[in-house]
Amino acid sequence: MVKPGVPRLQSRLLIGAIAGFAGTLVMTSVMSRLHRRLPARERYPLTPREIIDSTAAKMDVDLADESAIDITTAAHFGYGAAAGSLIGAANPKIGPVTGATAGIAVWVASYLGWIPGAGILKPATVHPRRRNALMLAAHLVWGAGTALAMRELLLARDTMLAAGEDKDAPGP
Repeated sequence: MVKPGVPRLQSRLLIGAIAGFAGTLVMTSVMSRLHRRLPARERYPLTPREIIDSTAAKMDVDLADESAIDITTAAHFGYGAAAGSLIGAANPKIGPVTGATAGIAVWVASYLGWIPGAGILKPATVHPRRRNALMLAAHLVWGAGTALAMRELLLARDTMLAAGEDKDAPGP
């Protein structure tokens, strides 16, 4: 029987990954809507697509637009799930404010850290200000959404997913 409280690491990774995926859905909605509000000269593809295009070019791979869209979508949601799993491993009981802070930390580590460090994109310090504001807002939403999704998953573990008598299973 699972005891209420902090789940084991394997469960926290799963909870975080699912929550990070859910947070990425909300984040993507925000990104799409804010992208439409950018001035025309700044309405080029957002960084998830730029990362795929840059990586494909470095590998000398020519992607058809539909393939690039699919790969971008999978990578974007995969990265959100991976980041969520790390947060879940550390503490699946964070609140939305702490989650939003974690979202900003993911943005900093990515857009000022490993992405420019790997030569994939220029650092965010040279991106247009409005595009950075859009991405920061999206990461705040991702973090808060991820935290709220983790809270719901933990609640489900203690209620609807907990062990009990299976009254609807067919009898002998």
